[in-house]
Amino acid sequence: MGLLTGTLPDFPWDTLVPYAERARAHERGLVDLSVGTPVDPTPAVVRDALAAAADSPGYPLTHGTPALREAVVAWFARRRSVPGLDPAAVLPTVGSKELVALLPSLLGLGAGDVVLHPATAYPTYDVGARLAGATPEPTSDPVARLAEGGVRLVWLNSPGNPDGRVLGVDELRAVVDAARAAAEREGAPVVVASDECYAELAWDEPWASSGVPSVLDPRVTGGDLTGLLAVYSLSKQSNLAGYRAAFTAGDPELVGRLLETRKHAGMIVPGPVQAATAAALADDEHVAEQRERYRRRRQVLRAAFEGAGYAVDGSHAGLYLWVRPEHGAQDCWVTVGDLAELGILVAPGAFYGARAAGHVRVALTATDDRVAEAAARLTGA
Repeated sequence: MGLLTGTLPDFPWDTLVPYAERARAHERGLVDLSVGTPVDPTPAVVRDALAAAADSPGYPLTHGTPALREAVVAWFARRRSVPGLDPAAVLPTVGSKELVALLPSLLGLGAGDVVLHPATAYPTYDVGARLAGATPEPTSDPVARLAEGGVRLVWLNSPGNPDGRVLGVDELRAVVDAARAAAEREGAPVVVASDECYAELAWDEPWASSGVPSVLDPRVTGGDLTGLLAVYSLSKQSNLAGYRAAFTAGDPELVGRLLETRKHAGMIVPGPVQAATAAALADDEHVAEQRERYRRRRQVLRAAFEGAGYAVDGSHAGLYLWVRPEHGAQDCWVTVGDLAELGILVAPGAFYGARAAGHVRVALTATDDRVAEAAARLTGA
């Protein structure tokens, strides 16, 4: 099937437009908490690195500069408890969404191949499978589904978007072990790809102290990265959504295959962005400052929603609160409408799967002033 003959779902955000218009009509204006797009300044250390590399007349390296790949390796060792990565097994990407959408195609998947993704999940995992002509399957138990056969790619998302769920070492290892058992049994590779772009934004214990585990953690892999990829983006931790700065790392053979395809397709991260990415990864101070901003906003919004009769489920890490009315089930679109009357725009859980239809997703990505305004409306202040 593939892109030209497959059928893609409607772009979900288009259905939110009438609610945005209703919220925008509020006498004190719109507070947009629907999309996780950063609003704070890009750190000076990153902008300086971008400017210093602005004289960039030649083609950039598809594989990324040695400096960038070494920065990724150092970051994994320092921040993610993943020592000793091979710099050759690092590949910059044009944002992480590009790789999520294209990985099934880049791996050569197609008709008859199953792509697993979380039951409550960012919709691009589903779309990426459809683009390749493969079959997307939502699941809350990838280990059990792997035992049934036919799976060629498993997407994990930890911390999860939208619900903030964090997978522990034991959970990650169980999926990796099941995927390797399936590959051996079926005589065909099974890739486990973990989208970890919110890993630096952990709020609850034990993750706030011990860190969010990576699928590349030796406690997960047993020292063998075969079939494993971690995907990461600097959009959230460093306010670089506009730079499209991201990367994948893991199995050297898999990364090599992706690199060869991307060379042919011209899928290259611009040179100045590569320099800015390396600078961002080397500087932990700005990440701590940004985490603190989000912590304050999360605290204000959580208290306001709970005070207004809503419950916050999960949300242990990441950029969102996973919210529902505290008493009684309610369709997410009704909740979206209720909040739009207050001039507050949120995302309906229906965007993230059938099982999410009772929740709404509330982003922390608004300025302090607009967060305070949302809290005032929720509490009647």
